Amino acid sequence: MQLHTHTWGEGDRVALLIHGMMADHRTWRQVGPALAARGYRVIAVDLRGHGASGRGAYDPALFAEDVVETLPAGADLALGHSLGGLALSLAVDRLRPERAVFSDPAWHLAGPAEGMDPELFARFKSAPRERIRAMNPRWEEADVDVELETLAVWDEATALGLGRLVGTDLLPAAPVVPSLVQLADPSFLISPERASLLEERGFEVRSVAGAGHTIHRDDFDGFMASLEGWIQPLRPL
Repeated sequence: MQLHTHTWGEGDRVALLIHGMMADHRTWRQVGPALAARGYRVIAVDLRGHGASGRGAYDPALFAEDVVETLPAGADLALGHSLGGLALSLAVDRLRPERAVFSDPAWHLAGPAEGMDPELFARFKSAPRERIRAMNPRWEEADVDVELETLAVWDEATALGLGRLVGTDLLPAAPVVPSLVQLADPSFLISPERASLLEERGFEVRSVAGAGHTIHRDDFDGFMASLEGWIQPLRPL
């Protein structure tokens, strides 16, 4: 499936952004311009079932196939958040970016007893503003607005498509390209034990102190700071 994309910047380097469940390219409203200011042409997708992209069957392998079909290979940077991190990990051997960043990736989906019931995710489509704001007290109001807009066009069946993966270990065996794993503090997807295992496997792991799962919306400055050394420095004025 060819996915809908949004582009920021006209730099000579390319950065790819892949959002998480329930979101679309608008979740990167600050990240896209910030990377463009560092000299990147930033391309963000809407995964199938999200934003302006098509609908269909839902499975992580299909998300990855769509990403490969839509995005250019050989980018300087590819960054995936949550479900987007999972999709990127399944596509990275074909996309072959110079560097990959996995932001709190969905590499372990706990069972319903630990709050990872796909049906609960699906029901979140109708969450009111007050609930979104209460669950994300560090978000700017603009991010609450974006969340409501993206939920309105999200196909909640995408959450149900992950049901068979609940309880499965999805940690990559090794990085395909130099890779950073950026974690929330604490992360409900990557435990300290799994973080240590990722380091043993060759990933660099960094946590953003106090940040929730959507690190780039909880603490944008902390998100960008944790990418230093992995992204281009700011261009001089």
